[in-house]
Amino acid sequence: MTAAEDRLGPTIFERSRPGRGGGKVPHPPADALARIPAGHLRAAGPRLPEVSEPELARHYTKLSQLNYAVDTGFYPLGSCTMKYNPKIDEWAARLPGFTALHPLVPDELSQGTLQLLWELEGALAEIGGMKAVTLQPAAGAQGELTGILMVRAYHHSRGDLERCEVLVPDSAHGTNPATASMAGFTTVSIPSAPDGGVDVEAFRAALGPRTAAVMITNPSTLGLFESRLCELLDAVHEAGALAYMDGANLNAIMGRFKPGEAGFDVMHINVHKTFSTPHGGGGPGAGPVGVGEKLLPFLPSPRVLRGADGRFRLEAPGERPTSIGRMRAFAGNTGVLVRAYAYIRANGGSGLREVSEDAVLAANYLKARVADLLDVPYSRPCMHEFVASSATLKTQTGIRTLDVAKRLIDYGFHPPTVYFPLTVEEALLIEPTETESIETLDLFVDALRSIVAEAHANPDLLHSAPHGSPVRRLDETAAARQPNLRWRAMTGSQTPCPD
Repeated sequence: MTAAEDRLGPTIFERSRPGRGGGKVPHPPADALARIPAGHLRAAGPRLPEVSEPELARHYTKLSQLNYAVDTGFYPLGSCTMKYNPKIDEWAARLPGFTALHPLVPDELSQGTLQLLWELEGALAEIGGMKAVTLQPAAGAQGELTGILMVRAYHHSRGDLERCEVLVPDSAHGTNPATASMAGFTTVSIPSAPDGGVDVEAFRAALGPRTAAVMITNPSTLGLFESRLCELLDAVHEAGALAYMDGANLNAIMGRFKPGEAGFDVMHINVHKTFSTPHGGGGPGAGPVGVGEKLLPFLPSPRVLRGADGRFRLEAPGERPTSIGRMRAFAGNTGVLVRAYAYIRANGGSGLREVSEDAVLAANYLKARVADLLDVPYSRPCMHEFVASSATLKTQTGIRTLDVAKRLIDYGFHPPTVYFPLTVEEALLIEPTETESIETLDLFVDALRSIVAEAHANPDLLHSAPHGSPVRRLDETAAARQPNLRWRAMTGSQTPCPD
């Protein structure tokens, strides 16, 4: 990689000096190693850097300042809902009563946390129009798996073992086919119609006695609400199958549409998207799953229960034999769930509805403003995100979506999601969220306008972007497939680390 203005600086190992670290930690007794059985001693000490505490703090603070974050700028990643996260939610999640609670503490000593989880389940069930919710799944993808495993358990409980297919529209979330495969089902892809909705005729043709479920992302990854949704759901249930809704895009429909009341049997909710918690960098997350009446017996255990005396407890092992069992340890990712609870209580029902309305308004405003700069394949109003394309720009100048995205970094913006959904050539999936001001959205459009002008005047400028970032354009495919995560001493300033 090539550093820009040496902003990366030396590694922590290059800062290391023998004897410099550990000054503030009490020294061990002289015979400390002699007290350890010989079979447990290392042949050589670990190669750890030796730096002072101020050097350590400054090093990692500087590294953190190289990161782009939702607290520092606009983060329009489509399908991710990278909204600003209220700091009061962070405060709530850090209260000692939550953070210092051991997960194995008896129920009688964890009433506050159990009550919060129980109330959060109820709130999410109300928002989704579902009968009940499990908080166990650690992320949306695991929420998908939880839902489909319950679907499988439902069919098996009825002796309906021939249902081995899951229908997945090509506009669905990308993890849906993988989820179906992991649960032992065969995925059947359903194409989109010209208007961006599911091709209903192809959908009906694929439905049959082998269909276990359909997994629909609504609004879809094209940023569109399924206009023939009721027709689709009626067909699913007539065929004896179940309907799963991917709730990754719930931020667009809160207070306006309840999936359970529309006929969905199960859905997951990415609370780390819709209800606070910064989820960049791979975590943390949580993917609660709501179910209708048919799947209620199969919810993961243990559930949080409230007794007649008003006290809360976790289900005992084996108390509900129909359960699919645990999906992860304990009751869920409690820190994320506390944030979600605080967010919901702070906004209330009318506030959550306003969140969705503002998110949809921002997306349609941005879509209208970029229509003369990029291709916008679907003319009908979008929901909280929309798809644009640089296909025409590519034909005219040779500039591709990746070039546009990389150049946006030089203008101070995080790029939107690129090359997804796969059904749109040279796609950019842009989601402004409800938390961005109109001034920020206008600055983003101004940056795109400048980039399009640069594409015509000086394409090489975009091909080599970004120019002002800590590192220049990397081989992202190689980095993903062959990551180098281990530091080794280098033999020269420009010599790569040995394999």
